[in-house]
Amino acid sequence: MTMIEVICPKCGSKEIIKYGKSPEGKQRYKCKNRNCKCTTFLMDYSYTGAQLNIESSIIKMTANASGIRDISRVLGISTTKVMSTLKKPDFQ
Repeated sequence: MTMIEVICPKCGSKEIIKYGKSPEGKQRYKCKNRNCKCTTFLMDYSYTGAQLNIESSIIKMTANASGIRDISRVLGISTTKVMSTLKKPDFQ
């Protein structure tokens, strides 16, 4: 039997508990660190736009003069996700 170590994607803590299942049937986890802003997370997301590194990919592609539709087509996400990421004040 193989053990998979689950680490919080926000704070890197190893104090993780199982926290039910998603509507798709995937295991949901919760970080027990009180200072962590991460409420719950999944190990593998069904929607590509929910992955952790997707927002940085959007920013990099925008900096290289890719259009909104080009980004959504290449990354396999919706144009709405691209627009909402670009509108965030953190990235401007």
